[in-house]
Amino acid sequence: MAYSTTIERTRFGFRDLKDLLAKATPERSGDQLAGIAASGPVERLAAQMALADLPLKAFLAEEVIPSESDEVSALIARQFDAQAFAPISSFTVGEFREWLLKPETDQRTLEAITYGITPEMLAAVSKIMRLQDLIAVAAKRQVVTRFRNTLGLTGRLSTRNQPNHPTDDSRGIAASAIDGLLMGSGDAVIGVNPATDSVEDYVRIVSLLDEIRERLAIPTQTCCLGHVTTGIRAVEARAPVDLMFQSVAGSQKANEGFGIDLALLKEAQDAGRSLKRGMPGANLMYFETGQGAALSADAHFGVDQQTMETRAYAVAREFDPLLVNTVVGFIGPEYLFNGKQIIRAGIEDHFCGKLLGLPMGVDVCYTNHADADQEDMDTLLTLLCAANVNFVITVPGADDIMLNYQSLSHHDAVFCRETLGRPPAPEFETWLRDVGLTNEAGALSGAPAMLTDYLSRAALV
Repeated sequence: MAYSTTIERTRFGFRDLKDLLAKATPERSGDQLAGIAASGPVERLAAQMALADLPLKAFLAEEVIPSESDEVSALIARQFDAQAFAPISSFTVGEFREWLLKPETDQRTLEAITYGITPEMLAAVSKIMRLQDLIAVAAKRQVVTRFRNTLGLTGRLSTRNQPNHPTDDSRGIAASAIDGLLMGSGDAVIGVNPATDSVEDYVRIVSLLDEIRERLAIPTQTCCLGHVTTGIRAVEARAPVDLMFQSVAGSQKANEGFGIDLALLKEAQDAGRSLKRGMPGANLMYFETGQGAALSADAHFGVDQQTMETRAYAVAREFDPLLVNTVVGFIGPEYLFNGKQIIRAGIEDHFCGKLLGLPMGVDVCYTNHADADQEDMDTLLTLLCAANVNFVITVPGADDIMLNYQSLSHHDAVFCRETLGRPPAPEFETWLRDVGLTNEAGALSGAPAMLTDYLSRAALV
C-alpha cells in the first residue's frame, strides 16, 4: 500500500509502510548507511505528516516483515490483544500522540493497553514526538519487577554495577565490584561481561559474584552476561546463576546471528527457574538490545533501525524479564553518529520499551570514535531520570576497560541520588544505610570496614 502527502503543491510518495516509517525517522546515520533515510528535512517532514494521518489499524493490515518468514513478526501478531486495542482503535498516529499526552492518560490507562499496541505503532508515534513528549509519557508508566529486591518503582533509579575486566581476573572483578558498591551502585544487578564464553569461566564468575553478595548480605542479584547456551550449561552444573542473559534483536535472522531463537530463550527461562534462587515468582531474564543490531547483521529487511529495535522488545516481553536495557551508543557512529542522535535514540528506546510493558533501562554510552562526549551522556542521564528510567549502567571512571567504550561512572549514580533525588531500590537503600555507606538523607557518608576489608579477607581463585 502506497502513502503520500503534499507540501506546497509538491507531492511526496512512500511506496509502503516500512518506507514511510524509515523516511519519517529523525536523522540517524544507520538509516543513511542502509539507504532508506529521507533525502533531507523536507521529505522527512512530509513522511511525518503522512504518518500522523495514518490510522493505527493500518499497522494490523500491513506487516513490515511477513510473519510467514519471521518468527518475531509471528510473535508480535500472537501478542496483540484486540480488546486492549479497542480504546485506541479509532485513532490515527497523530491522535494517538495527543491521547498519550493527556493528563487523564495515566499509569492504569497505559498499563491496560500494553498488549493492544504493536511495536510498529509505538515506533511510529515516537517519530512524531519531541523529546519532551517522549519523556512526559514514559514518566507516567511504571513497570515493577522483582528478584531479591524491588525494581522500577516511580521516583527511584537503580544501577547495574558492571565490574568488567579484560582477562576476567577474579581479583580485578572483585575490586571493581567493591568500588561500585562503595559508591552505592549495584541494586539492579552486579553483572560482568565476560571476556571469554567458556562454561568454566562463567561458573567461576557467577560463583565469585555470589560470594560477594552473600558475604556482604547485599539485597541484589548477580549475572554473568555470557551466551544463553553457556548459562544453560552452568545451570546444569548447579552453579549459582541468578539471571539468564541474552542479547536480542527485532528479526528472526538477526537473532539467528546471535545464535538464538524463541525456543532457546524459553529453554533458558525454564533452566533459570529450576534453580529457584529468587523470591517466589521472580523475574529472572535479562535482555540487552541496541539500535543498529539488525542492520549490522544484514537482517533489517529495509526496516529502519529504530523500528527494528522496538520489535526486539516484543521478544523481550515474551519472557517476563527482570531487566532490559538498550546499549544505546555502543555499536558506533555508523549507526548513531553523534551525541544528538544518541540522546534521541536513548529517549525513544526507553519510551517504546516502557509502553510495551518492559522494565526498561539504558546503558548511557558511546564509542571513542563517535562525535559525542561525556556532557552528552550527562544530558541523556538527566533526561532519563526525568522519564522515570528503571536503571542505568555504571563503571569505574565511566571507562569500561574490557569493552573499550565510555559509559556512566559510579559517581553519576551519586549525582542522581543526591541532586536529582532518585534513591535506589528500597531494600538496597536500607542496606546502604545499615552498613554505613549513606546517611538518613541518602548521601554518601563513609566507607565501612566490611566492604573495604573484603578483598584482603577473601580467598579468591
